[in-house]
Amino acid sequence: MLRIAVIDGQGGGIGAVIIKRLKEAFGVDVEVLALGTNAIATSQMMKARANRGATGENAVQVTSPLVDAIIGPISIILADAMMGEVTPRMARAVTASPAAKFLLPLTQENVQVVGVRREPLPHQVDDLIENLLKPWVDSHV
Repeated sequence: MLRIAVIDGQGGGIGAVIIKRLKEAFGVDVEVLALGTNAIATSQMMKARANRGATGENAVQVTSPLVDAIIGPISIILADAMMGEVTPRMARAVTASPAAKFLLPLTQENVQVVGVRREPLPHQVDDLIENLLKPWVDSHV
């Protein structure tokens, strides 16, 4: 079974939307782990039906190398993003993980990703599921 970690912070809204769509698309065929930079984010992602959840820097460091894929906003690879919630160790753990990374171009930081269309979150998540994750999951099952 594939293990997918969803990482989010602050209110956990982005992660919750991602997890809800993952569960709709793949059901019990994938294990979804919610990794929150804070307890509120983890709680919101658990309410979206993640299989398991954990909070904080150590949870991200320990879990990142153990999953098949990591999904989240691009902020999860930017040290000190999300008003400091993403620690340098968290960003390093995500980028160093051998897991496939699927990052949404959403950030409140002073970062612009060139060549990316600005789309509402639901459209980005639909595109992620249909055009990237479904083929990726199919090739790994």
